[in-house]
Amino acid sequence: MNLTVHTNPAYEIIIEDGCISQIGKRTKKLLPKAERAVLVTDTHVGPLYADSVRQSLEAAGISVSVKSFPAGEQSKNLQNIASFYTAFSKAGLTRTDFAVALGGGVCGDMTGFAAATWLRGIPFIQIPTSLLAQVDSSVGGKTGVDLPEGKNLVGAFHQPALVLIDPQTLSTLPPAFFADGMGEVIKYGCIRDKALFSRLSQEDCHSYLPEVIYTCINIKRQVVEKDEFDTGERAILNFGHTFGHALERIQNYGGLSHGKAVGVGMVLMAKLGEGTGMTKSGTADQIISLLKKYGLPVSCKESIDELLPATAHDKKSNGSNVKLVLLKSIGECFLRNVPRAELSSLCEVLK
Repeated sequence: MNLTVHTNPAYEIIIEDGCISQIGKRTKKLLPKAERAVLVTDTHVGPLYADSVRQSLEAAGISVSVKSFPAGEQSKNLQNIASFYTAFSKAGLTRTDFAVALGGGVCGDMTGFAAATWLRGIPFIQIPTSLLAQVDSSVGGKTGVDLPEGKNLVGAFHQPALVLIDPQTLSTLPPAFFADGMGEVIKYGCIRDKALFSRLSQEDCHSYLPEVIYTCINIKRQVVEKDEFDTGERAILNFGHTFGHALERIQNYGGLSHGKAVGVGMVLMAKLGEGTGMTKSGTADQIISLLKKYGLPVSCKESIDELLPATAHDKKSNGSNVKLVLLKSIGECFLRNVPRAELSSLCEVLK
């Protein structure tokens, strides 16, 4: 299954078993002047797939250096980005060369940001190996790192040159990481696809994973093509993220993982919508039931009074307003700008 994302520049997404081993042939055709590459991966994924990717690239005549970093959200910082630049420099990467992100969302976000800022921009290729990265973060060109003040506050828009999604890599994913990706999958059902939400509720998604990946990525493709630089409709992709990112920050990125935090955030936002009459009654219970089915938490120990200050650096803020993503019902969402001064009173229904 292939998709083309019509941004500037456009790029192809390949969803195919074993496509990792095709990277050399595909890259040589896509970037014929490339002579060198840095393969960026983490300590979990590298031992599983780095050799296959490196060998494919070298067979195509490309010199490959491997840069590994400690797996986990806590590595997503500027200190590690500096080490990426060092690796790029030692490898002699020029503007016709490229970087490869082999791993989950953290690896893709950081590699993309380093590529966007090395020599003011070099190509990079996404090879997402986690469900979360395959259905969401590998597509759309958002790159960046976290700061103590908030998640993804430093970054750049830099579209990948190619995305290779190999569903077979999910077979090596521990259950907790698979569940983490399901947080984003369920999000897509909530905001745009009632049929997906219903099927996830009625069947085990493991039996049709390539279809799930394609459906989610296709929704994101449609949104990104309309709003590449996140100035309008693209904000709907952040359903559950306002409180989800706040949770991650409060827990210093060492507690709930991203997909799990987003799941809790979706429940809170659905309850807020129901409590204020903007969301159909029973929607939160539907989300809770589906999250539980796929092993995701539906609540947190932090109170809403603790969460609200942590939303202050939400990237969806616009001046004194914060842009909330709310549901009318499953499969139908809308955006509402709320003055930050009023957010606390609006959230009284969550207490």
